[in-house]
Amino acid sequence: MDLKLIDDRGQATANVAASDATFGREYNEALVHQIVTAFLANARQGTRAQKGRSDVAKSTRKPWRQKGTGRARASMASSPLWRGGGKIFPASPDENFSHKVNRKMYRAGVSSILSQLARDGRLAVIEQFGVDAPKTKLLAQKVKGMGFDSLLIITDAPDDNLYLSARNLPHVLVLKPSEADPVSLMRFGNVLMTRGAVAKFEEMLG
Repeated sequence: MDLKLIDDRGQATANVAASDATFGREYNEALVHQIVTAFLANARQGTRAQKGRSDVAKSTRKPWRQKGTGRARASMASSPLWRGGGKIFPASPDENFSHKVNRKMYRAGVSSILSQLARDGRLAVIEQFGVDAPKTKLLAQKVKGMGFDSLLIITDAPDDNLYLSARNLPHVLVLKPSEADPVSLMRFGNVLMTRGAVAKFEEMLG
């Protein structure tokens, strides 16, 4: 599989040969859906909780007598039928949302995403990518000058200037190859990798 190599102005200069096992795999929509769903589910903390009728701060006194008032019978103010009462089936904070995904399935799913990005022309390779100073304006101008609106930058050489410059840009994200996840790969309009990042992906997913 040949990937497009671009320069700092976003112009294609050559092609980079890449592994077909990583960047030339057929798109498996069901597998990609599974790993994205599992990634989002595993990110949930599961700490939310709701109060049942025994947890709300209400009196257990009967609001009025059982018969003779003409009103519907009522037991206590904490009834789930009443406003401010407890919930019938309250969510518990110990609920487990995690999904298990086999390592081979995860690698195949990420490879499928990378392959589809390459086929769609949304994946490009660059020799090195960085900025001279930790300035958001510099990175924003550079990304715009290369013709990108939404960009995921994957670099094998972490650069503090690059990280700090991208931190306040909502449509730009900088990651290492080991930090790339299915959601980030699909969320951005374009993905830009350094040559070293391509080799790292081939090592991890090959």
